[in-house]
Amino acid sequence: MTIDEIIDFVEGLDGTLVVRPEAGDGSPEISWGDAFFYYAPDGVVPQATQPFATIVTKNYPGDETSRLDRPGAFRVNAAVGKETFADRTGHAPGEPAGGDSGATDVVIVHPVYGSAAWLAVVNPGPRTDAAVRQLLRHACDLARTRYERRRRAG
Repeated sequence: MTIDEIIDFVEGLDGTLVVRPEAGDGSPEISWGDAFFYYAPDGVVPQATQPFATIVTKNYPGDETSRLDRPGAFRVNAAVGKETFADRTGHAPGEPAGGDSGATDVVIVHPVYGSAAWLAVVNPGPRTDAAVRQLLRHACDLARTRYERRRRAG
């Protein structure tokens, strides 16, 4: 899977907004080249919520264990909720994960946000293509549910 294939897939999910920071748009330079996925049926970046998924193309401070400084390396990340997280990993978010955060084409616990029920895949390929699509779809569905709940309450 390429970054563009992942972005195309997410753009095909109902109500999604893809933000791709770049030079000159006011975003921090470190975010340039990355992608942030929101449930935003009005097409406006939500002010009070985090993205439901991201693609990062480089190491961030404190998040170097996936070794995204390797040529062509990137990581897709998804907020999948506690139940899906436990189903995929066999343990609750926040429990020790183990494993290699830099392994490619393998679903891993996000090295920084695993305690918040995020999963990730470095350089998704044939082994994880279906899983990545499923995780992204599920993360979007969770974001949609939160959006609708806030809208009803507001």
